[in-house]
Amino acid sequence: MGLSGTIDYLSDLFRSTHKHKKKKQLQTVELKVRMDCEGCELKVKKVLSSMKGVKSVHINMKQQKVTVSGYVEPNKVLKKVQSTGKKAEIWPYVPYNLVSQPYAVQSYDKRAPPGYVRNVETFTVTTQGSRQEEHIANMFSDENPNSCSVM
Repeated sequence: MGLSGTIDYLSDLFRSTHKHKKKKQLQTVELKVRMDCEGCELKVKKVLSSMKGVKSVHINMKQQKVTVSGYVEPNKVLKKVQSTGKKAEIWPYVPYNLVSQPYAVQSYDKRAPPGYVRNVETFTVTTQGSRQEEHIANMFSDENPNSCSVM
């Protein structure tokens, strides 16, 4: 019994070293969560704090923003918040100084917190802007036979 117990122990020891679990990286997940009162805030904070791997939860009621830090996956955090019955989404805003055209129709959002605009694909906005600029530049070009000849 002593020898077989030792063999079992060693075999379990070697088996556990061959199992390599992929460690999750420390992440910060930002969510936009619709919260109306302190009760909503406490409910969301309690649910997120109980998740495995969560290190900290910060809630900004004014911006409706929840920041979760820890060894978590963004989709799991989002689903956990949505399970409380609150409307939630991944934080859709970026500081307006990071966007080339912050007041374009696609990026401007009047519900965004001060200093933020909606995060959109920048290349679609710039291609539309450059097409309009080319059209205006061609209107006054010397090569355009229909251009204005006031000058």
